[in-house]
Amino acid sequence: MTKRTGRRRFMRLAASFFSIILFLFLFLVGSAGFLLVTHPKSPLPDHWNPLRDLSITAPVNLVTRFQLNRALADEAQCKAVLSADEVAFAEMEDLVVDQNCGISGRGLLSRLVTADVRGVETRCTTALRLAMWEHHVVQPAARDILGTEARALRHLGSYNCRRMRTAQGQNSRWSSHATADSIDIVGVDLADGRTLNLLRDWPTEGSESEFLRQIGQGACDWFRVVLSPNFNKLHADHFHLQGPGWGYCR
Repeated sequence: MTKRTGRRRFMRLAASFFSIILFLFLFLVGSAGFLLVTHPKSPLPDHWNPLRDLSITAPVNLVTRFQLNRALADEAQCKAVLSADEVAFAEMEDLVVDQNCGISGRGLLSRLVTADVRGVETRCTTALRLAMWEHHVVQPAARDILGTEARALRHLGSYNCRRMRTAQGQNSRWSSHATADSIDIVGVDLADGRTLNLLRDWPTEGSESEFLRQIGQGACDWFRVVLSPNFNKLHADHFHLQGPGWGYCR
């Protein structure tokens, strides 16, 4: 055996040995991480634990989106999350009209974490997205920009068995309102007695307009489709907040 051949064999053996050590190291790290997450007495806070249920009021972090998506995919978990944070969502029987219209995971929403909502029939997933928006966007913006809190969100409704409306007229596609996957917000009542509405306050300059624009932009963190007065005249008086969709924010 030549010196060069021996060196090659040694390098192959060293590479194999290193691979085994690396595998064992990764296995041990992975096992420790699995135990850290799954152990009943895990020191990991629930809002950092991807296997724990979502809490609406917990700080938002890298795990929040994973927990939210899991709750949105499971009606029972969605309702449990709303109940845990005392969102008033009274369960109702599912509404089945036809293949285009109805409400799965149906309930009557009348209060979010802090703000009231005039009773509206919607689906749990829409209520959950709205609660996340209210707690993590609307209330912080109200405190930071207006020096108060949002007392109530005003809306035009969620469920409406109809086709889409466009600037050119009615579209052949069914609206997301036909399955209560959307809700239209027209304004906010503040704790200091002020009442804001998009039709009047959006085009103005000042803190009220700044607040509305910030919460409209912030809705894009929690809804897949957000249409504001910037979109077209049909939305001059409301935010269209839609759960499923292709991802559009304007």
